[in-house]
Amino acid sequence: MCPDPAHHKDSNSRTARPRRPLRVAATSPSRLLRAGQSGYCRRCGNRIDIYQRPDQQPIALHPAELAARHIPAPCRWHLSGGTAHPHGDGSAWCRIPHQAICPHPASPPQAGPYLEDLRRQLALRTRRLIDTGAFTPAPPTPSRPGAPTSHHIRPAVQLLLNRYLAESPLQDIRCVAQTRQRHRCPHTVLDSRFPAGRWTLLPTGPQRGQLTLPAQLMAVYDLGHLPYAEQLRWRTQRCPAHTATPGAADLALTGWQVFDPLLHAAHIHTRLPHPPTRRHEKA
Repeated sequence: MCPDPAHHKDSNSRTARPRRPLRVAATSPSRLLRAGQSGYCRRCGNRIDIYQRPDQQPIALHPAELAARHIPAPCRWHLSGGTAHPHGDGSAWCRIPHQAICPHPASPPQAGPYLEDLRRQLALRTRRLIDTGAFTPAPPTPSRPGAPTSHHIRPAVQLLLNRYLAESPLQDIRCVAQTRQRHRCPHTVLDSRFPAGRWTLLPTGPQRGQLTLPAQLMAVYDLGHLPYAEQLRWRTQRCPAHTATPGAADLALTGWQVFDPLLHAAHIHTRLPHPPTRRHEKA
């Protein structure tokens, strides 16, 4: 008897269920897919969930819900509509920032035996990951203000009348959109086929609500002279191909941080990057 190729030996059908496409609801406050909100801490290697706060800034939360009675009130967070809010929602459970229990030595310890016990558990897991070679702590990247470099590690970028601090050098800022294969787009935002910005020296300037700082010029990658659509493409951190397909969801959060001259003083450079040297061809 010839076996039926459409069924397994146990008579179950071989027909595979169709894969449902991942889509973002039109009412969602963020275009980030849930699959793109998980990651690993660069300092300890433990899993984290990344969400956006009401001010559109990312925050790393511990992936598990915890009993609110064991958590101090300043550490309680709750999720609503895909956004993390810095207080409890009145329920018996809450989320906490990963920084509160991160075992990295630079993280300030939190008071309370419950959080300290969680911190020790994560520290043991970090040690196992390091011993097995599954995780290598990221080395510190010191940045000396005013140092002349060809590409600043985290440059300041001026766009849409605001100044932001990038998460990586300009040539490494990666598109956050999802491809058809459900992977993050490998292309970068910087594209030689489109008009580029220009390095210039601009005053640091105080942010709203800050005290006036001493006058100082800093190197800024200015995109303010580009068309609005091009500046918006940089702000949404998309490559030219995914700018033409606005329906594609995001698989990662954008890496922009609103520049603060007090918090980001280590990234203030007083010299413009040196242009790349060109080799003179012999005639």
